[in-house]
Amino acid sequence: MSTDVLVVGAGPTGLATALTLARRGVGVTLLDKLAEPPTTSRAAVVHAYTLEVLDRIGAAAPLIAQAVRTPRFTVRDRDRVLLTVPFHELPSRYPYALLVSQAVTEAVLAGQLADLGVQVRRQCRLTGLTDTGDGVLAQVDGEPLRARFVVGADGLHSTVRQLAGIGFTGPNDEESFVLADVRVRSVLPRDEAALFLARPGPLIWAPLPDGVVRLVAAVADAPPAPDRAYLQALLDERGPARRPDRVTEVLWGSRFRVHHRIADTFRAGSVLLAGDAGHVHSPAGGQGMNLGICDAVALGTALADVFDGGPDTLLDDYNTRQRPMAEDVMSFAAGLTRLATVSPARRPARDVLLRLIGAVPPVRRRIALRLSGLSHRETEAELSR
Repeated sequence: MSTDVLVVGAGPTGLATALTLARRGVGVTLLDKLAEPPTTSRAAVVHAYTLEVLDRIGAAAPLIAQAVRTPRFTVRDRDRVLLTVPFHELPSRYPYALLVSQAVTEAVLAGQLADLGVQVRRQCRLTGLTDTGDGVLAQVDGEPLRARFVVGADGLHSTVRQLAGIGFTGPNDEESFVLADVRVRSVLPRDEAALFLARPGPLIWAPLPDGVVRLVAAVADAPPAPDRAYLQALLDERGPARRPDRVTEVLWGSRFRVHHRIADTFRAGSVLLAGDAGHVHSPAGGQGMNLGICDAVALGTALADVFDGGPDTLLDDYNTRQRPMAEDVMSFAAGLTRLATVSPARRPARDVLLRLIGAVPPVRRRIALRLSGLSHRETEAELSR
């Protein structure tokens, strides 16, 4: 068997890579080790810049139709709003953040791929990679598959990255998070996502379609299946105080751990990395899946340009552009986490600083550009000169 591009991993990054290639007429084979796509997932926000990127491959409109648009993002300390980030002022066709489960994002991308005749090959494991000089010979469940290029979109424990011998560096410590989709009685606006800053750690409160609220919180030791009492205690500790939220139903809950690591390179010959296979970091700011999708479309476009006769150096340009972008996002997410966990003695100064920042329109706009990903336009413009 042979294919132009073998994509390993059918999460949002792998699906978006395959869709970008398929729309350009490049032969693509998409593998995933899971028998079925997950119905629960941790990413819940698609930012404005990511929507612009998805629009390039025809996937923005069907996703928007199934999501909640939020024109603002607030940073809070219990009942106090410290900072309001005005997404509705963004210089974009999509002046909002889109709140939607990652499972829905994956379903939209998979549906678009199916319309182009590309199906995910499931329960398939990559077991070997050999550089042949003009491509790669992959072993998939013991069977050979030749590809001109291989894309690793297979997450934190990427088999592609390991088989290619690409280093994955960063501190050994990790952060523990609990996440859950719940129904709550709450006075918080249902068109607004909020980051609660609390000494024990940050709490993200994000409304999803159908009255569901996604909760994500950094905790010391997350339980494998957080129940109603546990999640209520989290809200009581970190959420609104005067009129507390009340959890009425837990739809599902889980835990995950996050390392802060980045691949030494996103390209090793005919092997390329995208998404969590290349970079992992704190979920603060909702940047992870968004950066992975941006990786995917940038890489898919570069690969398609090469197949159309462009120089192989376009793939080096992908590494040159996306890896610094990943470093920048990692630094930004880590900064948000540090902001949430300052000592009690420093919290009053932090709160005053955030209020002052929120009162300066140019600074507030700059934060909106950063969170939305639109600041990446400047990076693209500089590199294209």
